[in-house]
Amino acid sequence: MAVKDFALPDLGEGLTESELVSWKVAVGDSVHLNQIIAEVETAKALVELPAPYAGRVSRLYVEPGVTVAVGEPLVAFEVAGAEPEPPAAPDEADDRSDRPEPTLVGYGARPDVTTRPARRARPGLAAATSEPVREAASVREPAAASAPAASAPTALAERPRATPPVRKLARERGIDLSVVTGTGTRGLITRQDLDALTSGGPLPTGAPPRLPVSATPAAPSAPGRGEIRIPIRGVRKATAEAMVRSAFSAPQATVFLTVDVTATSELVERLRARTPEGRARPGLLAVVAKALCLAIRRTPEVNARWDDAAQEIVQSGAVQLGIAAATPRGLLVPVVRDADLLPLADLAEAIRSLAETARAGRTAPADLSGGSITITNVGVFGVDAGTPIVTPGEAAILALGAVRRQPWEYDGGIALRDVLTVALSFDHRIVDGQQASMLLADVGRILNDPGSVLDFV
Repeated sequence: MAVKDFALPDLGEGLTESELVSWKVAVGDSVHLNQIIAEVETAKALVELPAPYAGRVSRLYVEPGVTVAVGEPLVAFEVAGAEPEPPAAPDEADDRSDRPEPTLVGYGARPDVTTRPARRARPGLAAATSEPVREAASVREPAAASAPAASAPTALAERPRATPPVRKLARERGIDLSVVTGTGTRGLITRQDLDALTSGGPLPTGAPPRLPVSATPAAPSAPGRGEIRIPIRGVRKATAEAMVRSAFSAPQATVFLTVDVTATSELVERLRARTPEGRARPGLLAVVAKALCLAIRRTPEVNARWDDAAQEIVQSGAVQLGIAAATPRGLLVPVVRDADLLPLADLAEAIRSLAETARAGRTAPADLSGGSITITNVGVFGVDAGTPIVTPGEAAILALGAVRRQPWEYDGGIALRDVLTVALSFDHRIVDGQQASMLLADVGRILNDPGSVLDFV
């Protein structure tokens, strides 16, 4: 029997790390080729990992909740028909990821490469199957503070190196591991380091001078009133990075329009009544999406992106429509391809399908990129209006608020009407205020009088 490690494969789309969500197998289980063994979460989607070998699971390297870099080992299999490999020592376990491993699709050996993705520092792997696997910390310690290289036995890591029991002990004692320099192998923080730091006794040989230890946190005034720390990773991390990049790289402005959409509400009711069973019933979002696609015909400048390297504005010949969807994993923006070519019924079906897939966490990474303009529906949360941030790589995003039944000027008098506020945020490098206003006015005109679409065709 040979022991074969399976490392996190390259999942495509430029993703270099994933979080292990769950194991579908346990140590000792027999698996067959392509059996689903784990579920990982990238910055874009949940992905199921199939087994690259038939054999027996001999070791799980990581726990659910841990972020793993591409190339780091996930699981070991005992596989028949080959010479066994010598076991790796704990300090040598990280080197296994240098060996060729199967990719997610095809399972052929990876071609030789000259560079590897940056790897995240992590605790030493357990030397035996019975030992704990890599810790999934519910409370993350702050990153190590900068210090002269000469004073540290190892390079500073993103996360202090310590075993799960030591981390637990540090939390119980209120010790910040980022101020502790480990005296163990490769800078591993040991229990003796913590004991010496808190007892005032002699430090282990070679240990640095004592650093201040944070006081033990006071108990909350009542149960359930303490702090909750949520690790920033997965979709939340990707969304945060994208929003910061967008907000601080592109000058953005927003224009608003409040419009009487009573005619559209009536149209939606008629369409819903005659929609065949099993088909998506068109709603306001689908009608707004269709209105936006039609309006883009007259103002194509908003369906564009900024190419900084080439110093060009690139207008898209098709509407690749992003639909912002709130999911349990965070905000996702799946893309309806060639939305401008779809009839209203097909557009409604595409929006429903993408939203359901996104909320189930099954959207493929490829379906979350390549958009040219986005719609976000904040009205479903009872909000009247907002100033959305433009999706990176696009020029504009349209937000629609809640439809309100309220008094409105109509036919020379005052009547109760369905009123909606729409907002368009845009990258002012690409789109001028005139173009943004023209587009929003066209969308509003269609929603006020759906029959006006004849002017656009």
